[in-house]
Amino acid sequence: MARIVRLTEHRPKRQLAPVFFDRNELNALLGLYSRHVAKGEWRDYAVGHDPGMARFSVFRHAHETPLFTITKRLQGGKALYAVHEGAKKVRQSGKLAEALAVMNKPLRLVLG
Repeated sequence: MARIVRLTEHRPKRQLAPVFFDRNELNALLGLYSRHVAKGEWRDYAVGHDPGMARFSVFRHAHETPLFTITKRLQGGKALYAVHEGAKKVRQSGKLAEALAVMNKPLRLVLG
């Protein structure tokens, strides 16, 4: 006897579309990375992908937690970039250059 099988029960659940950095975004990220390497501030980086998100993390040493993580998510069909310092979100923008601008500001001497 024939058995009726519902395809919806056997299809995988809808997953988020994979998100990747394109060539221009990677050029901007690696340009920022190389400037900080030349200053001796950063020494390693990693690129990672989770469902619905791409990550670019920079490290002072390879065995530490990332100093900064730049994430890209798709929201409503548009890219949304965020810069995290450790677990704290520092900046979020719809343009990568605006999000990375927070990392290009020179440090100021604070006298107390």
